[in-house]
Amino acid sequence: MSRKYEATIILDTKGKEESIEELVGQISKALETSGAKLEQIDQMGKREFPFSPRHVTHGYYVNVQFTAEPATLESVSAKLKLNDNVYQQYYQRRD
Repeated sequence: MSRKYEATIILDTKGKEESIEELVGQISKALETSGAKLEQIDQMGKREFPFSPRHVTHGYYVNVQFTAEPATLESVSAKLKLNDNVYQQYYQRRD
């Protein structure tokens, strides 16, 4: 049973040579290869963190809305944890 999800993914662009478009493309490709059907991708821009854990002061926020099976969500999360460009990721089920 497919469910609707919303993901907020924070990219660490510090010292990266790839453009933002390439990084977002990598994320969307990882979602699609895991079996998610993308509905909308919003690039929310660069924002500064209120405190800097792990010596990172800012990140580039991307909001992705997609439909997927619950097991797919675990697969996507595991894939993106291995991506050095992804600083943090949050998932929420939509109604």
